[in-house]
Amino acid sequence: MQLRTLGSSDLQVSPICFGCWQLSPAWWGVVPVEPWAKAVKTALDHGVNFIDIADAYGDGLAETELGKLFQREGVRDRFVLATKFYWNFTAPGGRHPDTTRDYILRACEASLRRLQTDRIDLYQIHGWDPLTRPDEVAAAFAQLQREGKVRWFGVSNLNPEQMELYRGHFNLASLQPPYSLLAREIEARELPYCLRHNIGVLNYSSLHRGLLGGRYTAETKFTDHRAKAPMFQGAGLQAVLAAVEEAKVIAAELGLTMAELAVRWVLAHPAVTSAIVGVKTPDHITGVVKAADAPLSQETWHRLAARFAQAKSEALAATK
Repeated sequence: MQLRTLGSSDLQVSPICFGCWQLSPAWWGVVPVEPWAKAVKTALDHGVNFIDIADAYGDGLAETELGKLFQREGVRDRFVLATKFYWNFTAPGGRHPDTTRDYILRACEASLRRLQTDRIDLYQIHGWDPLTRPDEVAAAFAQLQREGKVRWFGVSNLNPEQMELYRGHFNLASLQPPYSLLAREIEARELPYCLRHNIGVLNYSSLHRGLLGGRYTAETKFTDHRAKAPMFQGAGLQAVLAAVEEAKVIAAELGLTMAELAVRWVLAHPAVTSAIVGVKTPDHITGVVKAADAPLSQETWHRLAARFAQAKSEALAATK
């Protein structure tokens, strides 16, 4: 798998990124750790060297399990490691956003302990905190870089105006936004901004929480956080699945699975450096790595974009 440079950093990352959000019971229920651990090693075997996690996933659970794996398998140095901070989940009154200097330093130390590593390659702000000045965030980042604990910094879920504020105080290597055939809002502003300023993009929900993976049917019943989402139930689900079935024909013509086609579609955008794919089992990673092997034609990209835009409109209309 050919590596790509992430924005203005010197990080060389695979176009497929191993996502660890699944180790977050509040969102996904209890996920068995052993198949997930095997999937991490499978990812390495297939050229995936980029892994993304966050301290908030399972309130430290995901980082703890990944740290155990790093220690047990000795594979830490084979990965470009990205994690995130923002949610102060240790506060007595419950979790809340926190990007103050003192909290950033504490959060980083806690992540390093859980991950059993001495450095984080990409440290990302998980969301926008309107109460902390950007120069205070920058002060914490400068200290972490001086101490060798963090190499590069990024943000997640921010708009161009928010990124611009941060860019005035520190080098912004990346943005992590949602992006898929069913979530294209960032094409209007965020992606052009990132292209203009050489900010790498590692998008999440490339398969739109699994809906574009080609595994579900109209009879599928979701029991996790997706259960009440419009496109995951009833007529809304049927509208999306009709588009998925049509897209499977295109995928077959290209020698791809539906999941591979959906990820290849994301990677075709010139602003996207790496597509995060949520993984629970080894077949989840082997089922998408082929997406990075070749480009997608403009004709096919636009054809798919139009069909899923129609499907999304039908799905949302069906729930009104």
